[in-house]
Amino acid sequence: MKNSSASHFAKWKEQQSSAEQMIPLVGRLYRDNGVTIRIFGRRILNNSTIDIIKAHRYALQMVGEELDIRKSLELVQAMIGMNLAPARVDLGKLCHSYMQEGGAPEAFLNEQLASINTGKGSILEEPQDIVLYGFGRIGRLLARMLIERVGAGNKMRLRAIVVRGGKEGDLRKRASLLRRDSVHGSFNGTIKVDEEESAIIANGVYIKVIYANSPSEVDYTEYGINNALVVDNTGMWRDEEGLGQHTQCPGASKVILTAPGKGSVKNIVYGVNHDDIKSSDTILSAASCTTNAITPVLKAINDEFGINNGHVETIHSYTNDQNLIDNYHKGDRRGRSAALNMVLTSTGAATAVAKCLPEMKGKLTGNAIRVPTPNVSMAIMNLNLGRETSKNEVNDYLRSMTLNSPMQDQIDYTASSELVSSDLVGSSHAGVVDSLATIVEDDRLVLYVWYDNEYGYSAQVIRMMQDVVGLKMRNVPAT
Repeated sequence: MKNSSASHFAKWKEQQSSAEQMIPLVGRLYRDNGVTIRIFGRRILNNSTIDIIKAHRYALQMVGEELDIRKSLELVQAMIGMNLAPARVDLGKLCHSYMQEGGAPEAFLNEQLASINTGKGSILEEPQDIVLYGFGRIGRLLARMLIERVGAGNKMRLRAIVVRGGKEGDLRKRASLLRRDSVHGSFNGTIKVDEEESAIIANGVYIKVIYANSPSEVDYTEYGINNALVVDNTGMWRDEEGLGQHTQCPGASKVILTAPGKGSVKNIVYGVNHDDIKSSDTILSAASCTTNAITPVLKAINDEFGINNGHVETIHSYTNDQNLIDNYHKGDRRGRSAALNMVLTSTGAATAVAKCLPEMKGKLTGNAIRVPTPNVSMAIMNLNLGRETSKNEVNDYLRSMTLNSPMQDQIDYTASSELVSSDLVGSSHAGVVDSLATIVEDDRLVLYVWYDNEYGYSAQVIRMMQDVVGLKMRNVPAT
């Protein structure tokens, strides 16, 4: 027993040592080369030692065995000696192959990374200015992500945020909300406030805070901002006329809405219909969090099994649109306390799917229940398929989609029997298939898909922003 205990602890210390050595190397690859290291789709930049160890253990669900973190370290050390171009490198996939093949890490990587071993460079010649119009839940998460992603390969620069207000103490309040978050934890870095210049400096990124009641009041060129991509997080304007106010501002060129667009505005679910984005588009919508969560899974199922019709029920965390205690609200039932009630309400997500996935038009109905949790939601999809199948076939197929498909950033997969909603706070995937809950009876399928309706959606918006500004990163190994 003593020997067994000692051996387990010795292995743990060895894993810790490897993870500790890996942390600065991952950061160096990002800063110097623009290479983002991931493990089965999960970024490990700025992760803790424990997070890296857990990411290696997650491979049990993906490939049936835990990754050898010592082998991963060998690969990352060898990457430092290469002249890599900006890319997303999945260390999990590489390590799994390396564990099977063996040999010298340099020879293995020369073959696996040949497509990006072409010399350091930048996808964009000049940095792209970004403006966040609105600084609520999504706006602050986007700010965190943009600040975290400052590196050689990512030239999106957060230059300003635009908010209403300007009362005494407002700037410090905004900075405090960026620094501390009850759901997503503390900001990973340092934040300073420059009262005289009305600016927030986060991890060295200088962010101008502009106070305005409408886009027409803003001239971005006054702050040295030009050709900016404006991300509207307010949802106040959803059609082309309203959103067009942003593109008329001096210094702004394009706008993305973080809510469903109306009228002729294109609704984009990245990973599904992002090819619809044209360089000439100046106004786009990133659709809703629920539409982003369900559309990739629906596309995957429809492509393989066909969907005749179905119903989507959304179990959604409460939002700022609801009341904390009973009070007047223009919406039905939403006036009742969000913290005390399950609230039956409507959702347009099921019908909105057809805007991004036309083959689903008229096939889905939907409804929603708001529940007393602050974040992470679930979509229950009851689908009638085009053919009979089995639980194992469906789960094996969806698991393969998370590993080797163009939608691997959108669809994640879990086989945990103990997972609950809070475990998925911070998930960067649009949706996570709960495989143990899958129900199949002949041609009828019930799927349970979790999603972090704040962080996962914000990650989708970031992917869309990168596409709009021309930051299309190569994925290695290729899907």
